[in-house]
Amino acid sequence: MTKKVYNFSAGPAILPTEVLEKAQNELLSLDGIGMSVMEISHRSKHFEAILSSAVSGIRELLRVPENYKVLFLQGGASLQFSMIPLNFLGKNEAADYIVTGTWGKKAVKEARRCGSVNTIFSTADTNFRSVPAQNEIHFSENANYVHYTSNETIEGVEFKYDLDGQGVPVVCDASSNILSKLIDIEKHALIYAGAQKNIGPSGVTLVIIRDDLIEKVPENQHSMFDYRALAENNSMLNTPNTWGIYIINLVCEHLKKHGGLARMEKKNEDKAKLLYEAIDGSDGFYFGHADREARSLMNVTFRLPSEELEKQFAAEAAARNLDGLKGHRSVGGIRASIYNAFPKEGVEALVDFMKDFAQKNG
Repeated sequence: MTKKVYNFSAGPAILPTEVLEKAQNELLSLDGIGMSVMEISHRSKHFEAILSSAVSGIRELLRVPENYKVLFLQGGASLQFSMIPLNFLGKNEAADYIVTGTWGKKAVKEARRCGSVNTIFSTADTNFRSVPAQNEIHFSENANYVHYTSNETIEGVEFKYDLDGQGVPVVCDASSNILSKLIDIEKHALIYAGAQKNIGPSGVTLVIIRDDLIEKVPENQHSMFDYRALAENNSMLNTPNTWGIYIINLVCEHLKKHGGLARMEKKNEDKAKLLYEAIDGSDGFYFGHADREARSLMNVTFRLPSEELEKQFAAEAAARNLDGLKGHRSVGGIRASIYNAFPKEGVEALVDFMKDFAQKNG
């Protein structure tokens, strides 16, 4: 490597260096067997051991109870937008959705193809700057489930609590803050997450689903959309992403080695604090998108006085090896994604650049 680049991309995102180094060392020969993990059969004893270890790693880190299945699927979180209502929302049934950003909106769009959707809370009218307090949420009668997005990657807002469905099964899209902190699995009936933020590479979707929800899967469901069939076949109803699951297993080992999720949460809080303090201390040159009580620890979104300055900021930052800071094309601005593997020194480098840029252009 000729230079160190700090990758602030929202995903696919940075992976731990020691994970990449181990994968590099084993690329041609996994555990000395003379074949790459990308070449061995997914039915082989070698891969079955990897899959079992990855499932155990997720269970241990997130404290997943025995009455939940841990699945590694394909199609990304976007496929889950459709799979969930296809399995749990009939034409004459209803589900509740809480919408706090772009991904929540997309989930609603897909669910409406299957049944009735009640948007019981939305922050669209305030440009998705906040999340509701628990006492502001009122569930519909006979809702099959309630869906929320725990962290909105584009707008940079995050729930600071695990939603209590008060008897309604809770479904959570945790794609961009899974494994960043401890969560109460038992408050949820189903949690799903694209891997490419904190879990591993793109191409794998983690699904944690409670047994009683699996029992509600309709008969004669299309096989690859059938959570029951996927669970019964241990995520191998078809050929899984063997490379992606291998990396997930290494990431789980890395997180356990370095103190687990309680330690990771503290590190993430420290990194985000540095960056938000730089925004708040800039005399208004930088201003955050999210309300302070809803600020994401994973995706820090902010603006500058003009779009021209934002373009200049992103370009000059990239020239200083601070990459991926341009905000999502749908909202603009600046976005610094500082997931688990993102180093504190990268945040410090960004803060130094921000101070220098504000002094020169403020």
